[in-house]
Amino acid sequence: MTDVAVVGFAQAPQVRRTHGTTNGVEMLVPVFADLFEQTGLSKKDIGFWCSGSSDYLAGRAFSFIAAIDAIGAFPPINESHVEMDAAWALYEAWLKIRTGEVETALVYGFGKSSAGQLRRVLSLQLDPYVTAPLWPDSVSIAGIQARLGLDAGLWNEKDLAEVASRSRRDAENNPFAQVRGTEGAPELLAAPYVAEPLRAHDIAPVTDGAAAIVLASARRAADLVERPAIITGIDHRVDSSAIGARDLTRSPSTETAGARAGAGEDPVQIAEIHAPFSHQELIVREALGLGGDVRVTPSGGALTGNPMFSAGLIRIGEAARQILAGNAIRTLAHATSGPALQQNLVAVLEKG
Repeated sequence: MTDVAVVGFAQAPQVRRTHGTTNGVEMLVPVFADLFEQTGLSKKDIGFWCSGSSDYLAGRAFSFIAAIDAIGAFPPINESHVEMDAAWALYEAWLKIRTGEVETALVYGFGKSSAGQLRRVLSLQLDPYVTAPLWPDSVSIAGIQARLGLDAGLWNEKDLAEVASRSRRDAENNPFAQVRGTEGAPELLAAPYVAEPLRAHDIAPVTDGAAAIVLASARRAADLVERPAIITGIDHRVDSSAIGARDLTRSPSTETAGARAGAGEDPVQIAEIHAPFSHQELIVREALGLGGDVRVTPSGGALTGNPMFSAGLIRIGEAARQILAGNAIRTLAHATSGPALQQNLVAVLEKG
């Protein structure tokens, strides 16, 4: 089977509110244009399109069909969709190229979180029989997860503040980030709780945004970019949907996905982690066995901008961008979906 590479990555500015429709067209059109300019490709050169979004978030059935307006009615396309973060759409597209069905694919994700009450919308991801009828919101569940780690002595509030502080400082160099700042941990710890022990800086902001990635077979990639980011391993796993059946201070699915993707086989210079809450970065770092020599999420990550259904794809794009730009030889990307790190995807990328 052929190797698959990331050859282009683009994203929309991560903002608190956009004034377009919930189908993402207004955000996606300039993102696609950016990708085509980067790669020299056009719509007719794309063998497969795959998107990630949510009808629940958009408030309409088959909202992803309306998003295809951003592609255009002609020429006809080969298209698919996943009802989750577009990192999983990338997995589907990776398989299409890997098996030789197509040579190129464009993967995109979008979400207009400002259109509704995100904390309540995400409650619909919960077990529909036991947990969802209680309407626990996503931030409260994360607060329980953070409290369990505190009580177990796995981290303290200063550890969480240091994650948030580093993320905000890194975001100073990210023109797409929604939140930036130079506050140190002591300053952040002076803020009030939102869902104890979580403060506002521990929680990803509500964000509108979109992103897209172009994949190509290794043969095709060599013609498109100087340093293609080859996906040498990718895997995703899921933990139980029953919150009470899991040890929320660990992420077995991340650990398994990382091992299956080959994360520990050779050192990585950079790891882009999708952690919508500060303590979740600590859980993922532990699950992946990342040491202190690994640069973690230099883009700032989800704590500085968390566009639903594209934030995970952005982690893959940012990890690939480091290779495309010549800043790294081997990187890792992580994406998560569901409550309290329920489902996780890990990809390892290397310079081609």
